[in-house]
Amino acid sequence: MLPYAALAVVLLATFARIFIFPIVKYFLDAKGLRKYPNYSWLSPFTDFAHCYLSSTGSRSVNLFLEHERRNEPVLRIGPNAIAFNHPDAIKDIYGHRTKCTKDRKESILAGTHRNLFDVVDKGEHGRKRKLLSAAFAIKNLEKWEFKVHYTAKRLVKAFDERCTSPLKSGQNPQPEDLTVDFNHWINLWTIEAINYIALSSKLTFLDTGTDEWTAERPDGTQYKARYRFAQNNAAIVKSVWCWDYDLWPWTSWLTKVIPSKWNQHWKNSSAWGDVCYHQASERLRRYKAGEELDDFFTCLMEDKGGAPNFLEWGEIVAETSAIIDAGAETTAIALTNILELLIRHPKHLATLREELASVFDDDEVVVSYDKVKDLPFLRACLDEGLRITPPTSSGLPRRTPPEGTSIMGQWIPGDTSVSMTIYGAHHDARIYPEPNVFNPHRWMDVEERKRMEPYFMPFSAGSRGCIGRNISYLEQIVILATVVHRYDFALPNAAFKGWRFEAFNLICGPLPIKIWMRDQARPAISSEAGSQ
Repeated sequence: MLPYAALAVVLLATFARIFIFPIVKYFLDAKGLRKYPNYSWLSPFTDFAHCYLSSTGSRSVNLFLEHERRNEPVLRIGPNAIAFNHPDAIKDIYGHRTKCTKDRKESILAGTHRNLFDVVDKGEHGRKRKLLSAAFAIKNLEKWEFKVHYTAKRLVKAFDERCTSPLKSGQNPQPEDLTVDFNHWINLWTIEAINYIALSSKLTFLDTGTDEWTAERPDGTQYKARYRFAQNNAAIVKSVWCWDYDLWPWTSWLTKVIPSKWNQHWKNSSAWGDVCYHQASERLRRYKAGEELDDFFTCLMEDKGGAPNFLEWGEIVAETSAIIDAGAETTAIALTNILELLIRHPKHLATLREELASVFDDDEVVVSYDKVKDLPFLRACLDEGLRITPPTSSGLPRRTPPEGTSIMGQWIPGDTSVSMTIYGAHHDARIYPEPNVFNPHRWMDVEERKRMEPYFMPFSAGSRGCIGRNISYLEQIVILATVVHRYDFALPNAAFKGWRFEAFNLICGPLPIKIWMRDQARPAISSEAGSQ
């Protein structure tokens, strides 16, 4: 009888934890959060309402629309979580002077060693940022521009091989002429580019057209895996189920063992950590062999004077994994989004091409960053793309300090999860008139740009803003300028719309395009494109 009694106790405790305890907490209302309108009737009782919202793949858009529909700047999205939708909340939650820290999400998803993105402690974050800031300074990145050019030439070679004849006016492409899935190829390119920049690793994705690569376990055994496929599956399953921080250990275990689509996502994602481990291990082997390489990894191993940093191996793996993860994904999303927008808006595309024609030499294939970095309409197009479809659209959760803090003039109790979606910040009509309209010209007026920029946060904001924004802009500027000047494009038809699923970042579906060479840009790419 004892095992049955123990089982009954476990079941009773589970029932109380999931059902009774939240109701008691709701009526006690120790933090006074009951005064805020609820996103869902379940929100005051369980974070699984937010998990369900995340499972739709349009978390930020739906939350923003609910704020707008009700005209409510604050909504309760969980028992201990509130979401804001007002420009005044940005500086209070994310600004340089905020007292908020990163939320518990970072801790429950962190590995054995923290990286720059998931470290919570402000002092430790400052140490890491100081360690890595030199690697991401724009002067250093410009020194590594040849790595962007090396991979860009190989992308151009792949596109040249898939060019078709020009599309006749008024016609849709034939299915067989949709030879390029731009999202697929641009992801292969950003993965190659960031691995070359960060680890001096030359991959073969742009040669094979696939994301198959080597994964390596800590014991040294190696096997073949799919790089981006594993990466995306890891992001999907974690981004849906992580929001109940206390129940995450149970939720993650259950979704791994119960047959379902989530169980399949876990299986598909299993190689991601080993892919990252292999990349770091391979670079370490080269370092120990005496190769003197100028890259991000060297900045981890040595200070500016060449003295060793003595970081633990786990921290080195964590930092390299973080940079090759975030450093590829968000840039690929941004480039996919902006190309689709430009194809849909041919007048803006024509304006951009006129600007680019003024700086391209007749024999130039991949443009130099120095030539195009200050072109105003090119930057306006990129920023408008980042505004209208931010690669990271979600409300990056923050935790109020134990003593509480003021947000938007309201006192928020301590240890409360607070956030504001980047999508909401970028679609506020008070800041951006006609927010759903793709209008790069809004960024061309200097005074207007100054007015909008405090609320423009595609790379987050404040001290936790993305340290890699310079490399992302460099890559976006060079690739968009090169591709738009060299090629013309067509979507399958006027009704086509690219698919998006919001994990932590957006995951973009296929963007099939017909591609052909423009008459104004026909210099041949050298057969030595991959020889650097």
